[in-house]
Amino acid sequence: MITPTVEEATSRDSKEFLIGWSEIEITPDKQPVLIFGQFYARLSEGVADPLMATGCAFESQGDQVVFVTCDLIMISLELADAVRANLMKKRLGIDPLKVILNATHTHTGPDIFSATSNHPSDKSIRSGPIEASLGQVPSDDYIAYAAGRIAECIEKAWNSRTAGGIAYGLDYAVVGRNRRWVDADNQSTMYGLTAPVSETFRHVEGYEDHSLNLLATYDLGGALTGLIVNLPCPSQEGEDGYLLSADFWHETRRELRLRFGPEIFILPQVSAAGEMTSHPIFETKAIQRMLELKGVSAKQEIADRIADAVGRILPSIARTIDRSPELTHRVEIMELPANELTQAGADEARIMVDRYRMQCSGLKLQLEANPKYREEPRWYRAISQCIAAMCWHQDVINRFERQKTKPTYPEEVHILRLGDIGFATNSFECYLDFGVQIKVRSPATQTFLIQLAGQGTYLPSPRSVVGGGYGSQAASNPVGPEGGQVLAEKTIQSLRTIWEAKPSLKKQSA
Repeated sequence: MITPTVEEATSRDSKEFLIGWSEIEITPDKQPVLIFGQFYARLSEGVADPLMATGCAFESQGDQVVFVTCDLIMISLELADAVRANLMKKRLGIDPLKVILNATHTHTGPDIFSATSNHPSDKSIRSGPIEASLGQVPSDDYIAYAAGRIAECIEKAWNSRTAGGIAYGLDYAVVGRNRRWVDADNQSTMYGLTAPVSETFRHVEGYEDHSLNLLATYDLGGALTGLIVNLPCPSQEGEDGYLLSADFWHETRRELRLRFGPEIFILPQVSAAGEMTSHPIFETKAIQRMLELKGVSAKQEIADRIADAVGRILPSIARTIDRSPELTHRVEIMELPANELTQAGADEARIMVDRYRMQCSGLKLQLEANPKYREEPRWYRAISQCIAAMCWHQDVINRFERQKTKPTYPEEVHILRLGDIGFATNSFECYLDFGVQIKVRSPATQTFLIQLAGQGTYLPSPRSVVGGGYGSQAASNPVGPEGGQVLAEKTIQSLRTIWEAKPSLKKQSA
């Protein structure tokens, strides 16, 4: 992991509040690629809509931040390091540590892990003869391409900095729904609330956050230039597709520009939303009927709801533009306790690894005996799913051994104050209980949480672990509820420390 020092940055000490924007396409320049986001391989079969990286740079009195959101499932260490290496070569006056890379969590973006990666989230095929036969562009090639494009996006945003102002507000858009439900035996399940298992349904597991945090930027003439839209829902409405897509953020960008200006920039951020989904868990027939009556897709419906909320916010905040908000940006490495695994859990994982290894061997023999199977569409799906499951359980064994010498998990966290707004990042799919806890205890007037600012996996709440199931069991969680609470406490304390240092900030309204 590349960790450049602050001394490598040569930012000017500007007394002005400067804002810069940029947007660049990061759709793979070569295809097919492996699509990331399911427990089976998917080879891209085309492009539904472009994948984008959007950057927004702020600078004030020597401090700086560049927000960069990418239409990817997460930000792997390989990708983050490659972006930082590119920035260090460019010598732009940006501290690479002050760049926040985060993902929208589309499940229809390319694999962003190296072919040699052992990260547990990498569910792509990792089996020589099977992988080689697909003919996909190597993931390392896309990482290098995307890193160059993202660095170019950052450079353009930085170089376009000009004096401006910001305004912020809050409204609500029903997009994210809790996707975990609890049965009569207090067991939790992600998705799958259909007959006949729905007969055992008792309740949805947890809270749903429908808040929409908005930060708008303006030029000196008061014209709207960009929007940071912070929403507690990942963009995976079309999560099992074989076409590359930015998911509902493509429709949302288009709708926002249609309503508020064709030239404005749109930077999405996913707030704490580890157990959230845009898919309906119940009332599915009624919702589908309404979409048909309206004549819109599910993605467009989401775009309309987001744009409606933005439309309610903008008129009220336009008269509160702050042209001199102070900026404080701190980067911390928090050591979180790893999710402690037991010998019994490791032994159970070994049984599952052996079971899936046998299944994989059987599937390989079938392919060798019947070569024509490879001529069928998506023939590789079954065996890749088996390989992924085997690797998933193997990771439990690996983590059990690793915790003997490394009981903590290092987490890079960015804490910011921008006027009266607080920002805090994490790399996880962070369950909502921790997110709401941070918002409740934050000293900021409004707090924007940014998850998926790295390559973390699920970070489950204590109540979700009681019910178990995917997303809240040992194999899903390198960091568990104990680590989640440590993250919440340290994040809250860091926000308070910044506010205590400057309890009152000067404001200047338009």
